Amino acid sequence: MNLRILYITAAFLSAIPALQQCRKQEKKDVKTNIRRDENVVALTDAQLKNAPVETTQLSAKSISTTLRLNGTVDVPPQNLVSVSIPLGGYLKSSTLLPGMPVSKGQVIAVIENPQFIQLQQDYLMARSKMHFAELDYNRQKTLNQSQASSDKVMQQAQSEMNSQKIMMNALAEQLRLININPESLRSGNIRKSVPVYSSINGFVSKVNVNIGKYVNPSEVLFELINPDDIHLNLKVYEKDIEMLRPGQRFVAYTNADPGKKYYGEILLISKDVSSGGIAEVHCHFEKYDHSLIPGMYMNAEIETSTSFSDAVPEESIVSYEGKDFVFVEEKKQLYRLTPVNTGESENGFVRIMNPESFTGKKIVVRNAYTLLMKLKNTEGEEE
Repeated sequence: MNLRILYITAAFLSAIPALQQCRKQEKKDVKTNIRRDENVVALTDAQLKNAPVETTQLSAKSISTTLRLNGTVDVPPQNLVSVSIPLGGYLKSSTLLPGMPVSKGQVIAVIENPQFIQLQQDYLMARSKMHFAELDYNRQKTLNQSQASSDKVMQQAQSEMNSQKIMMNALAEQLRLININPESLRSGNIRKSVPVYSSINGFVSKVNVNIGKYVNPSEVLFELINPDDIHLNLKVYEKDIEMLRPGQRFVAYTNADPGKKYYGEILLISKDVSSGGIAEVHCHFEKYDHSLIPGMYMNAEIETSTSFSDAVPEESIVSYEGKDFVFVEEKKQLYRLTPVNTGESENGFVRIMNPESFTGKKIVVRNAYTLLMKLKNTEGEEE
């Protein structure tokens, strides 16, 4: 009898490790089969005390619809001046460099050409002949009045005088084209070089010549810009044209310094749409800034309309892997990471584009990023 009891006890003791191993395996299988929801984070009382969580619900807020465009700084054609010399010549001197300021009437270059000498000579000779022809006409007119000269002789004298006057005036206009005053021209001040003046107040945009180079009449020496009427030329897609109108305000900024804002309003909207479906919007700056240079790339934002929309505070939105989310409270101390479609933001609130997914739900507004960090850290620990 004692031997039988001994055998039973030994068999029971040998089965205990196997039973324990089975229980561990069952627990492991249960843990494997019941995986934690990777989008839900739970907070303990201690965690909630260290990082208090507050919730809110969707609320109607007045948010403006903003149209974001880009374009370049530009000047109207009348403010962009191409400087050339009508008769051509050699560049004798100039100190201009791109970016240098110029003032109206300032000598910006000196051009030299032997043709200038010939033109001045022709003008002086024409003026002398015109003076002689005028004296002859007056003499013939006096003789004709006393019947000492025929009408034909007087008329020939008058024709010669008119011809010489036409010649002199034509040459005088050519002299003015090269900045020589014909009224002050005398035989003793004929010169082979002429000055080139700036016709505007502004700055130098381009310098296309160098000292000693011969420039043709059609060749541009310099390009000058008058920045007084500098404007912003924006590109807008055809579908967005109807949202814009002259007088609308804009705020613009550069990629290099997005924090510096430039304000203005829409001046006109082009009626011509390119083959790519893009039209031009010409905008005028409220105040000219010397840092704005024609050709500079800029971004602009234009408020097109204002309406009441479902919105949440900006701090409710968390970004992860390029997407926007909010945490929705499922029950006490349990929060679910939920995708959200966001729109424009204004005065600290963000428009929710899929409000039907959050109607009546509590959305975390405080310590949302703390929940995100805990959720992702917990995932890392389990892996």
